Amino acid sequence: MQQRSLSAVENRRIMSWSERLAAHWLLKSIGTATFIAVFIALYLYLLKNPVFAVTEMPLTAVDRVIDFQPLTLPLYLSLWLYVSLPPALIESRRQLINYGLAVGALCLTGLAVFLIWPSAVPAPDINWARYPAFDFLKNIDGTGNACPSLHAATAVYSAIWLERLICEINRSTAMRIINWIWCIGIVYSALATKQHVALDVLAGAILGIMAAALSLRPAAGIISGAQQKQPLSAR
Repeated sequence: MQQRSLSAVENRRIMSWSERLAAHWLLKSIGTATFIAVFIALYLYLLKNPVFAVTEMPLTAVDRVIDFQPLTLPLYLSLWLYVSLPPALIESRRQLINYGLAVGALCLTGLAVFLIWPSAVPAPDINWARYPAFDFLKNIDGTGNACPSLHAATAVYSAIWLERLICEINRSTAMRIINWIWCIGIVYSALATKQHVALDVLAGAILGIMAAALSLRPAAGIISGAQQKQPLSAR
């Protein structure tokens, strides 16, 4: 029985990229789209309707060193593609539910902080008329709901999950490096686009690490989508 269970786990771990993408594709598509839509609706509602006075986040030396870099906007926006990759590569329904519950808890924690303690980024000395590409971002997102940065939180959470999933599939060093470079780039772009300050990003990264650690804690069972059964003598 134990050997059969271990074989099943091993078979799941060598599923190809295409097989993983095809697994539960309808649930993934509907679930991801619905989750993003609900999150954006709640996020924007809190952004437009703060319950308490909005706190302006302080600048640090890091914020003064990193100048406004408009070319990082595509990298900032690429988060929405990036966060869709881990659920797309998940193979089992149980694993998918675990992922969704953890990222849901992450986002709800951030939204709860925005409700109780709304915050905003200090207005930078930038002539936004020179950067029309930022118009839609400023009109929709603005610089509120600053701390913790859910941009950084979800990027770090996704990076940790992708690290584990890539190791399951083929342990590709190149893919792992690309994953972390992309994550760091997204986090950096949150500062370079002046959407967040360093304290926002730090708080968001910590939140993302905590959520990932909790969701991946029983790694052998959750990541593979199955619990390894121990013999009676080991219980």
